[in-house]
Amino acid sequence: MISDTLQISSHECDSCPIRHRAVCARCEADELEVLEQIKYYRSYEAGQTIVWSGDRMDFVASVVSGIATLSQAMEDGRTQMVGLLLPSDFVGRPGRDQAAYDVVATTDLVMCCFRRKPFEEMMSKTPHIAERLLEMTLDELDAAREWMLVLGRKTAREKIASLLAIIARRDATLRQNKLNGPLVFDLPLTREAMADYLGLTLETVSRQISALKRDGVIVLEGKRHVTVPDLGRLLEEAGDDADGGMLV
Repeated sequence: MISDTLQISSHECDSCPIRHRAVCARCEADELEVLEQIKYYRSYEAGQTIVWSGDRMDFVASVVSGIATLSQAMEDGRTQMVGLLLPSDFVGRPGRDQAAYDVVATTDLVMCCFRRKPFEEMMSKTPHIAERLLEMTLDELDAAREWMLVLGRKTAREKIASLLAIIARRDATLRQNKLNGPLVFDLPLTREAMADYLGLTLETVSRQISALKRDGVIVLEGKRHVTVPDLGRLLEEAGDDADGGMLV
């Protein structure tokens, strides 16, 4: 999984695997020193709840390794997965002290956390952080709008291809790999989780993954080790293209 392959060699910012994409990506050395004073790391096991919707959050954080899900409960007790948190994604919202969603670790997870109040104070004094967080928020908004298209208009095959493309492109970006060759990654979600996220049945997910494998769009070893020989072809299957398509 992404969480297994992007190992943390130390807690130094310079060696952080998400440094180039995280909220601190544009920070200068002196700004990193300030962040160092308010940061700490938290680890979670797969299946562990990080925060419940409505809980008070005394921290904000960046996902360093692993995957988490965002979900929301309805009045009748049903829950709906509404988003994924991948490495470098930001958890929490400055200015809001309550969690908007349930956040649950899908895999073993490590987060770089910042005490919320000091982080909010630093944002007001550090344009680099405020600008990067705004950029990440706008990217998240664009991705949410794209995901509405995936869930509302795309076929089951296109939905599966879209999700695979998101994960493949994010994994390549984190590794700073080029997108014009084969992309290899471990799928961080079970097929049951994929079905829940995409609004499909488990049988449909399994059938469509098998079809993509049979047609040579992906190469699958076991249930989760995926190779995408040609990203352009996968994006075509997703109903996107290499120049636009889903934001990751």
